[in-house]
Parts: sequence; C-alpha cells; structure tokens
Amino acid sequence: MPGVPTDGGAVGTVVPFSREPGDAVAAPPVRTIRHGVAPPVSRVYVSFSSGNLLQVACLGPPIPEGGGGRGAQEVAVGRVVEVNLGGGGSGPGGADVEEEIDEAEMRRIQYGSVPAFALLQSRKNALADAAAMSRVPSVSEHAEWWQYVLEYSKTIGSLLGNPDSLPAFMIDDPKTILKDREKPTSLKASWELLEIFFVDKQLKSWLPERFVDWLADYDSLLTKTENTVYRTLTNFQKKLINLQIVEDDPDYWNGLAAALSVGWLDIVVNMLRFHGSYQLDQMDNRETENGLVEAVAVLVSTMPRMRPDLPTGKLGHCCKTRPDFIKALEKWRGQVNKLECSAFWIQCGHQKTRDGLKNLLHIMLGNIKNLTAATSHWLELFASHFLYIRPFTVGFEGMNHLAQKCIQLKPSTDNSGLTGLLGGILSENPEVVLAECTKSFGPWMVTHAMELLTADNDYADMMLHEERPNIGGISLEELHRLVYAQVLCSHSLTWQIAPTYLSSCLNQGLGLLEILLLKQPIQDNRLVLKTLEICRLYELGNVSTNIMKIGGIYHWKHGRKGTGVYWFQQAHDKVRLDRIALQLFENIGKSVTDDSFKVLISTLLYALSFV
Repeated sequence: MPGVPTDGGAVGTVVPFSREPGDAVAAPPVRTIRHGVAPPVSRVYVSFSSGNLLQVACLGPPIPEGGGGRGAQEVAVGRVVEVNLGGGGSGPGGADVEEEIDEAEMRRIQYGSVPAFALLQSRKNALADAAAMSRVPSVSEHAEWWQYVLEYSKTIGSLLGNPDSLPAFMIDDPKTILKDREKPTSLKASWELLEIFFVDKQLKSWLPERFVDWLADYDSLLTKTENTVYRTLTNFQKKLINLQIVEDDPDYWNGLAAALSVGWLDIVVNMLRFHGSYQLDQMDNRETENGLVEAVAVLVSTMPRMRPDLPTGKLGHCCKTRPDFIKALEKWRGQVNKLECSAFWIQCGHQKTRDGLKNLLHIMLGNIKNLTAATSHWLELFASHFLYIRPFTVGFEGMNHLAQKCIQLKPSTDNSGLTGLLGGILSENPEVVLAECTKSFGPWMVTHAMELLTADNDYADMMLHEERPNIGGISLEELHRLVYAQVLCSHSLTWQIAPTYLSSCLNQGLGLLEILLLKQPIQDNRLVLKTLEICRLYELGNVSTNIMKIGGIYHWKHGRKGTGVYWFQQAHDKVRLDRIALQLFENIGKSVTDDSFKVLISTLLYALSFV
C-alpha cells in the first residue's frame, strides 16, 4: 500500500511507501495529485471511474457549521479529482504531455489536427490510385509525397505552439539573459525531432545545425532533476540582480562557457557585455582587459556556421557550401589561435577574467575537456561536437556512434521521453520510436507521427502496413488508429471526430464506426441529426435507417407519437407505419369521444403533414 497512518504524532498523517533493503521489487510509480485541499488531509476515498480514470476524494478536517456551539454540525471540506492511471497512453496525451498540456488545450489540438490528417489521407489515396495505374511500388516513391508530408507536419506543428513567440509590448531589459517566450512542451519538441530526421529533405546538408537550433528551444525539457545549460543560466539570471562585480563570480564564467558550448552565441555576446571593464566609472585602467573581452565577443559573433541562413537576432557567419565553410573555419580558427597566443594576456591583471576568456577560446578551438566540463547533459555535449569538433557529421550511423560516446562521457540517470525518442531515431529503430511515442506522448502522437516515420523509410512503411495475424489480421498503423479513435469515443466532446480515423481503417474501422453511431443516445434531436449527418458523409445508409427506426420507437413509447411517426416515415419503415394505420382504422368503429381515437386521429393528421 502507498501509505499508512502513523501510530504516533499527528492523527491521519500519511507516510510514504518504503521498501525493505533486500526487496528486489521495483518501487511503485508515484503520481502527484493536485487536490488543492489545505493540509492536513484527514480522509482519502478512492473509487474507479469510467475507463482508466480513478476518482480520489481528499477531505480536510471537519469544520463546525453555524458556530462552535454544542448543537453545531461538522462539515467536511474537500475536493474530488480524477487521476489517469494509463500513465503513458490511456489518454490522448502520454505521461510527459499530461503534465504540460491541460484537457482543453489537448482538445484544441485534437480538433485542429483532423483537417490536416484527412487531407493527407485523401492525397495518399489519390497517389495510391495513380501508383496502381503506373505500376509504382509504393506511395512514398512519388517525388511529391515527402512535400505533402512536410506540409502536413508544418500544419500540425503550428497547432502545438511556437516556442520563439514573444509577448506583445515587451520592454527589453539589458540585464536579461533568457528572453520570455512561450513555454515549450515535450509534444512540440518530439514532433520537431521527427520532422527534422524523417521528413524535411532540405535539412540534410545542415542537419547538425538544425539539431543545435532544436536544442536551443527545448534544452529545458531534457531533464527534471539534473542540471542543464538552461537551468544554469536561469539560476545565474536570478543571482545577477544582486551582483555588483559579475566577473568575480564563478557562475558568470560557468554560464558563459555553458552557453558557448551549445552555440547560443547571442547570449554569450550579451553576457560578455556585463563585464565590469565596459563600465565608464572605472577607478583603474582596464583598457587591455576590455580589449580582450571585446576581441572574444567579436570572435564569437563571427563564428562560421554551415547553414543557409540564421533566425533574426542570432549571430554567426553563414556558409551555404562546404568549401566556403572550410575556408571560413580555417580563417576563424587562425584568429582564435592568434588571440590565444597574444602577449596582451600578460597585461590583463584580473585573474578570473583571464582564465574565463581562455576557457572560451579553448571551447571555440574544440578542446574536448573544456567542452565536457562546460556541458551538463549528454545531448548538450552531442550538440557541441557538431559545432566545434565534427561539423561534417552526416548519416544516422555516424550520429548514433557520436551519441553513444557522449553518453559515456556524460551519463544521465533522469532521462525524459525526448532522449529515448532521439535514441530510437539515431539507431534507426522504428519500433523504439513508436514505443517511446506511446509511452511518453500518448495515442494522439503515435497516430499522427506514423505518417512522418513512413515518409522516406521503406522499413518503417513495411513494418506499419504489414497485416499481422496475432492482432486480428490488421496492421500496426490500423491498430494505433483504432486505439486513438477509442480514446476519442470515450469523451462526449470528441466522439464526433473519431469517424475520421475509423474510416481510414479498412479492416475493422467501418464496423466500429457503425457500432459507435448506433450507440449514440437518441433523446436529443440535435445529436441524432449530427449522427445522421455522419452516416451520410460515410455512406452508411443502413445505419442511418436503423437510427431513425430506433428514434421512432423511442418517441412512440414515450408518448410523442407524432414525432415517432415522423422518424418512421424518414426511415421508410412501411411495416410499422402499416401497423399504426391498422390500429387507427380498427378504432374507427368506436365512439368518436374515445380519447385513444382522438389521439390516433391527431397523430395521423400530424404524420400526413410531413408527406
């Protein structure tokens, strides 16, 4: 059990679960419940809800109602919260996603992704027909297919947010290191990873640089407990307010080295400007020291980058071709070496400045010891190799070998789903990629990311579309779509978009779609009309007829006979309409004052008004 009341001390205290030292069983997963009840919590009630939801009622100590007199009643104050037990896949978002995106935002993403998914499926079917006519083996071999998938990926990515977006009317603070921006999410980060490595063929010539850009956006998501470059700079930003002489603080130089190691050149130049030698009210002569700081800043801002362009505000010298980059890199490293061997270092009287600047020069020269010391996570060391040691790394095999080397140098015990996903990508293992998506990011991610995996990967395409007898003769692609459709069907606000995914499952999708539509309640006429519209879109005439018959029977049994006759007419249910007419004419011989006869006459007149 997760916790038991203690024998002594405060009554009702819950103690954490603890294992025996020799127990080999792994510790149970711990889920944090944000119940909002002020401590202490006196009672906890647990009950199962629908699906994988667990209802947890947390009650505080009883509070007297109506004063503290003898006759006052005690009222318990508490709150009921729902906990998703699925962890990595029972809801639309996985374990990492549920902590970052609330239900309303996830529902917006679900609805927004439907048009893009439907458009891509329509294009795939059109290309499949063309491939069958021209005897092309697969859709993925069409030249324009990867462009369709890239357009689809960009559309979905825009739904997940833009980490570079800045608040409107923001006033820049010269002492700001990290600018305010939209909070990044693991869902967006994982989607961009798949797009970078599987879809966008235009990035192949500068893939390492694109990964450096990705790390700049999502470094804060790599780990929750261990240090990162982002966390180092954030901590120093809080400390900077109370610092009088920043160059005397070791965290200042550590932050500079960390930012430079991962290529955040604009932040490095900005932080170098914090140096005390730039201040005008100096008691001693610091011109040489300031000259060295400025020289390093210039070298940082002119660092060669093998990429077509840079985002606005980013520093570096872009080189579009490999020969241009090699030429610029040799020239730039010669300038770095020249500055390192300069005699001006002897005239620099500030020891920490001298050591800190030389450390930055060693990082720019690709010294592995300095890079390892400056970075905190193996992914940061991985990116630093692309920038300073191996800028021409290409291919998954070379990247995977480099990643394994970085993991040995910087082992990590707290890995997020992003690191596992990147490991599967670099090892060219689609099974691992799907498993990580399912575990960490949920059914929505798996359903929509499969299109990215198969854009230019024949093995992934064969693996996902192969029909497997052990799962009912369907493919893995159809299985994951069915799982996601079931998640949508379980909620009253999302069941309407489930038919889009069920209709794309050729083996079992239409059968499940019929079951879904027939199980919709028929008490609400608006819901019935919505269900009938779905039947019309997917040409399910028999299902539409059955729904009308069920609606007619329901309204007839509940006394709304005119409405019942209307639905029988819409369903062309001649059998039931004949029975109603026969019952009507059998009562003709009775007295006109008979109430049942009057009801039937009015029903007939109402029904005839619709004919």
